Amino acid sequence: MPKLLPLILTLDSSDKASRDGTGLTIRLEAGMKQDIGAAANRLAGDPRISDYDFWRTLKNLDNEIYRIADNHQPIPIEMIRWRAIIRQARSRRGVAAS
Repeated sequence: MPKLLPLILTLDSSDKASRDGTGLTIRLEAGMKQDIGAAANRLAGDPRISDYDFWRTLKNLDNEIYRIADNHQPIPIEMIRWRAIIRQARSRRGVAAS
């Protein structure tokens, strides 16, 4: 069962974004073997995802990674991967990196 985090951007295993009425959300699933650049390109080109969605998702990911690290627990590689994807997608949209 994939672990869902309280983030704003949710993606399914096919990297298709979907809205659920509360905004976009990100689903972290083990075994996703997508190229980071290709996933970032798809997200950056999706008009349903606002710049705020990208910013909030990145902020939530950073906060969760910080919380995990602060508890001296291992950080899941998929969280690091999604952080890289979201950062690249924001960059490709011309949004300043935070």
